[in-house]
Amino acid sequence: MPQNPFIIATKTVNAEVYVFDYSKHPSKPPMDGACSPDLRLKGHNSEGYGLSWSIFKPGHLLSGSDDAQICLWDINATPKNKIIDAQQIFKVSNVHQSSSLHEIFHFIIALDNCHDGVVEDVAWHLRHEYLFGSVGDDHHLLIWDLRAPSPTKPIQSVVAHQGEVNCLAFNPFNEWVVATGSTDKTVKLFDLRKISTALHTLDCHKEEVFQVGWNPKNETILGSCCLGRRLMVWDLSRIDEEQTPEDAEDGPPELLFIHGGHTSKVSDFSWNPSEEWVVASVAEDNILQVWQMAENIYHDEDDLPTGEPASTPTKGP
Repeated sequence: MPQNPFIIATKTVNAEVYVFDYSKHPSKPPMDGACSPDLRLKGHNSEGYGLSWSIFKPGHLLSGSDDAQICLWDINATPKNKIIDAQQIFKVSNVHQSSSLHEIFHFIIALDNCHDGVVEDVAWHLRHEYLFGSVGDDHHLLIWDLRAPSPTKPIQSVVAHQGEVNCLAFNPFNEWVVATGSTDKTVKLFDLRKISTALHTLDCHKEEVFQVGWNPKNETILGSCCLGRRLMVWDLSRIDEEQTPEDAEDGPPELLFIHGGHTSKVSDFSWNPSEEWVVASVAEDNILQVWQMAENIYHDEDDLPTGEPASTPTKGP
């Protein structure tokens, strides 16, 4: 939780979300392997991946799962036997056989605008406390507003990719920009003011994209990782820059760097909030790497300190 780093939320295979207060648990797990969460959050019917803490409201947690639902909890609520039920569930209501044609028509409209399948990821907007986004296996990117009268209707919806959408991230500097990653091997950028058409497509991954993340100290720097053991760093300020034929063979001008240090699928990564170019990445072989690009990769030669040797920028590790 951003307001308290000791509070940690985790997804489980039994559909519940567990919340732990790290300060109340030993550094070494008990010998019997028993898991004792401080809170158990209920609302989902199946497991999933997406979790997002609100940076505006302490204790407000979003979750997306395989049950095509998005749950919202306030962990400040009074638990009953350490259990807290979802404060709100975003889903399409079931249509009963006795429903009128009018009700069925409105159900179909709602269904067209909501997730029809697994919700892969959720994320709070970083500027507007009532907004959040979700993506799913139905190829859609949805934008939701907690102030809307109906929880079954997102305020914006777009078919974002040709494949399942695995992740999304709002830009921390530009309130209109959101990035998505997909099984179609691309990363796309969208402008919330005109969400119907992607601003730009980053197309260099050889396998499906699992995670995207913005540099918290630089508006134009975006990272993405994929099944192909690579983590790519993009500089969007370089889009459409002229390239030599040799440079073009390495990728588009906005591809700044490729980290190839992992030997297994890169599951997730995180930018260091204090050091602008430091990244921690983790792979499915349980190896965590903390790494940083050489300065000459992200700085022009003319910007390097006097007397420092400048090597040719490379997009390799």
